[in-house]
Amino acid sequence: MAVGITAINEKVKEESLFIEDLLNETRKVIVGQNYLIERLLVGLLANGHILIEGVPGLAKTLSVRVLAGVINTKFQRIQFTPDLLPADIVGTLVYDPKNGGFTTKRGPIFSNIILADEINRSPAKVQSALLEAMQEKQVTIGDQTFKLEEPFLVLATQNPIEQEGTYPLPEAQVDRFMLKLNISYPNKEEELKILKKMAVTSRNLDVTAVVSPEKILKARSVINEIYMDEKIEKYIVDIVFATREPANYGLKDLDGLIEYGASPRASINLALAARAYAFLQRRGYVTPQDVKSIGPDVLRHRVIPSYEAEAEEKTSEDIVKRIFDEIEVP
Repeated sequence: MAVGITAINEKVKEESLFIEDLLNETRKVIVGQNYLIERLLVGLLANGHILIEGVPGLAKTLSVRVLAGVINTKFQRIQFTPDLLPADIVGTLVYDPKNGGFTTKRGPIFSNIILADEINRSPAKVQSALLEAMQEKQVTIGDQTFKLEEPFLVLATQNPIEQEGTYPLPEAQVDRFMLKLNISYPNKEEELKILKKMAVTSRNLDVTAVVSPEKILKARSVINEIYMDEKIEKYIVDIVFATREPANYGLKDLDGLIEYGASPRASINLALAARAYAFLQRRGYVTPQDVKSIGPDVLRHRVIPSYEAEAEEKTSEDIVKRIFDEIEVP
């Protein structure tokens, strides 16, 4: 087994060399936001969609645009507004009076990296237009179904739901996102750098594409080979089950605070994201710390607090943190 892990380690180190080029190019534009950039890479490598939440002005949209720019692939930005229609995303059938038939007009979803900007500014019927594309990697227009090109990734930004003019995403939609990231303000030092770099009338936000889609797909195949011990697999399952049956894990005080726990999709995504996180660390094996590092991003949107939890001002973030603090690490 040790020989096998050594071989995987060498393979990961070789195949992850492009990560440094990608980060260097990204940092030409983005100041700070290391957490956001790292998690965007985890989603890209683990083939998982990402939901990014934060107040306006934190470079959420810019970070996604820059990431798309450093990969030589197709990119589309969709600005979600209250008057947006599902056909504006997936496309529609257009009547051709010359031959009396219909032709298919494809929407912006037919791309590789999709920026769904301010996704919660549109009603549920528009948000749900992404469901088939995100889960099945296909789009149905009329009676025709079209496969989407790989890699296909939806990176959605949303404003905090307390803000005016927002529509909370349905649970089924939220669960399709592998990660949900909560972005906070930069520190003083970072904000000073941002001010010096961006407080000019003409900004150079151009980046060079340094990674091909083929390189991303090859990295994904290597990530599938990263070793995960059975103890860590059981640790992941214990974490997820603790969101459903907290009393069985010595967390009786959480019993009435969770309305719905995480689904099996959470277990799958946590394992995939942990492997991708290990790849970013240039390792061919997953450690418990990888699971703990990426776990809150996988679970925070999948644990639904009860009314009792809201009355006690307990958030899903608090619940997930407590579970990771209490469940024994292998």
